[in-house]
Amino acid sequence: MDWWWLGVGGLFAGLSIAVVTAPVGVSGAVFLLPVQLSVFAVPNPAVTPTNLLFNVVAGPGALWRHRRTGALRGPLTRRLVLGTLPGVVIGAVIRVFALPGPTVFRLLIAGLLLPLGLWLCARTLRPVRDRPAPGSPGSPGSAEPSARTVTGLAVAVGVVGGIYGIGGGSLLGPVLVGRGMPVSRVAPAALAATFATSVLGAATFALLSLTGGTDIAPDWYLGLSCGLGGLLGGYLGARLQPRLPETALRLLLGILAAGIGALYAVQTLS
Repeated sequence: MDWWWLGVGGLFAGLSIAVVTAPVGVSGAVFLLPVQLSVFAVPNPAVTPTNLLFNVVAGPGALWRHRRTGALRGPLTRRLVLGTLPGVVIGAVIRVFALPGPTVFRLLIAGLLLPLGLWLCARTLRPVRDRPAPGSPGSPGSAEPSARTVTGLAVAVGVVGGIYGIGGGSLLGPVLVGRGMPVSRVAPAALAATFATSVLGAATFALLSLTGGTDIAPDWYLGLSCGLGGLLGGYLGARLQPRLPETALRLLLGILAAGIGALYAVQTLS
C-alpha cells in the first residue's frame, strides 16, 4: 500500500472511530483491530503493540478535555490506573509467547465482548417500571462494586488489555456501567487507565521485540497516523459527551461492545 494513502487512511480511521467511542470511555483501539488486520494487513502479533501505540498518541486528546472539566479527579481513576498497570505487562508477555495466532485472538475477543455488550443493552432497554427506585436495594446506585472489586477487576482487565492491545477501557466501561456507575464518571477513568496501560504495554512490547522477530514491534507509521486521528477524534468525542443523555451513552457502549464481539465471531467462523 502506498505510504501516502496508508497515512491518510490511518488518520481517517483513527478520527472516525475515536469520535464515536470516546464519549463512553473507549479509546477505539478495539475497533481499530479489524481495520489493521483486514485493511492494512498488519501481521500478528505486531497488531497489538500498534494498537497500544494508537492509544498512547490518541489518549491525550480526550484526557485533556476531561482534565479541564475536573472529571479525572476522584478515587475511581486512581484505582483503575494502579490496578491495570501490572496486569498489562503480564498480558503482553502472554500475547507474545502464548497467543500468537489470530484465530484464538479473535475468538477470545468475541467471547468476552459479545455477551458483555448484549447484557449492557438489555439492562439499558429494560422498562423503567421494572427498575428499583434510585437508592433502594438493587437500584443502579446501590449496585456499585466495592473498591476492592474495582481494583481486582482493573488488574484482570489490565492482563486482557495487554493481550489484546485495547488498553482495557472497552471492558472496564461496560462492566462498571452495567454495575450501576454513570457513564459520565466511568468514561474519564477508563480512558485514563487505557492511556496509562498503553504507555507501559507499548514499552513492554518494544523490549520484547529485542528478543525475537520483527513482527513483535509495532507498525510505527500506521500507529502514529491512526493515533493523530484519534487525538483529534478523542477530544471532539469528550466534548460531545455532556450533550448526550445517560441512557443514550449506556446504549451506545453496549452496542459498541456487542458489535465488535459479533464482528470477531464472524471472522473466526468464516
